[in-house]
Amino acid sequence: MRPIADRVIIKPAPADEKTKGGIIIPDTAKEKPQRGEVVAVGPGKQGKDGYNMTVQAGDIVLYGKYAGQEINYEGQDYLIMREDEILVVL
Repeated sequence: MRPIADRVIIKPAPADEKTKGGIIIPDTAKEKPQRGEVVAVGPGKQGKDGYNMTVQAGDIVLYGKYAGQEINYEGQDYLIMREDEILVVL
């Protein structure tokens, strides 16, 4: 997969299975992860000043709870989102 323009492909981190206290979280109560690893980065958008992408493949990032479009590619779940939906690089 190769994203276009300012889009980024992210592999979300797995949802927590247990709390810190050891309580098992059922599937219906698991929260959608807001952290993931950047898998691929598009070339950026061309504007009058140009545009450089600030994230790179391999970066661990945090993003908004409802950010991106979920896809399943070759049995693996990914998110495709614009770079400006990423909140922070860890």
